[in-house]
Amino acid sequence: MNDFLQQVWYGNTIRSYLIAIGFIILAWLVLKLFKKVIIRLLLKWASRTDHDFDEVIVTTGGKYLIPYFYLLINYSILQQLSLSDKVHRILDVAILIVSVYFIVKFITKTIEGLLQAYLKLKGEPEERLKQWKGLLLIIKAVIWIIGLLMMIDNLGYDVTAIVAGLGVGGIAIALAAQNILGDLFSYFVIFFDKPFEVGDFIDLGPEVGSVERIGIKTSHVRSVSGEQMIIPNAEMVKRTIRNYKRLEKRRKLFKIGVTYQTPADKLAMIPSLIAQTVQKHAEVEFQRSHLSGFADSAIEFETVYFVTSADFNLSMDIYQQICLELVQLFAEHHIEFAYPTRTLFFQKADAE
Repeated sequence: MNDFLQQVWYGNTIRSYLIAIGFIILAWLVLKLFKKVIIRLLLKWASRTDHDFDEVIVTTGGKYLIPYFYLLINYSILQQLSLSDKVHRILDVAILIVSVYFIVKFITKTIEGLLQAYLKLKGEPEERLKQWKGLLLIIKAVIWIIGLLMMIDNLGYDVTAIVAGLGVGGIAIALAAQNILGDLFSYFVIFFDKPFEVGDFIDLGPEVGSVERIGIKTSHVRSVSGEQMIIPNAEMVKRTIRNYKRLEKRRKLFKIGVTYQTPADKLAMIPSLIAQTVQKHAEVEFQRSHLSGFADSAIEFETVYFVTSADFNLSMDIYQQICLELVQLFAEHHIEFAYPTRTLFFQKADAE
């Protein structure tokens, strides 16, 4: 048996291979036990806190760092064997790639998880997280680039020359992609200045609709007629934007006209009749009602009130109810609404 274990295969005895395999299995069992017991205890402890920051770190660590440590232990075990230079080089490159992958994934997932926990702690809406996705994408790209550059440097290549080449190429790309960069900078303006957010109902001039998505290059707006409008961010920041979601109350101005045959005493009653009608509604703040002028076919009255809600449908329901009540009230007082009319007077010529 001892002679069998001392047999040499590819520069190592069978005993050495079995010891290496045994340590690999032992490391797997220890880390499996650690993940099952220690990580579970840490998660149980983290669930008792009033935030999710510690839970995020424990979860991402268990998902990415434990497998990485297992591979690192395996690498150390294999390094104890007598292997050829080519195999050692393959192992070095493999562990370097694995290290970059797991460490970068751990960092990016931790940042994303901590951000979600922070927004949850602050009571931010789910739409706010969607806005962060564009910025998270850029952060992830930067972290991956740094990780790849570190990997290339450890492989023995001249990173300085690569970065210098990228700098010259970057200038050329920037000149060729000015519009894209303009949209990217506009995205940061929208993100930090927050003129609108996902879910807001906005008026962009000719376009009106709800914001569905704010991307790195474009923003998606769903119009009231149903189609999706895709607008470059650079164009969005140049426009005058009315954000209706941030309304605290809605101002309503409307005019009505009565006939010129209406007696003066009834004309004097009309502002108070309108005021009484408007003030019946609890969600309304009456401001004024006045005789505003003499039109071609009507004596006009102008009324202004505020609806103490940003709900557009509610404001229209109230306006409809006010109009119906005014029709009934004017009928009771025998006041006629005016409509476009023209009266022709014919003068008969005297007979000679």
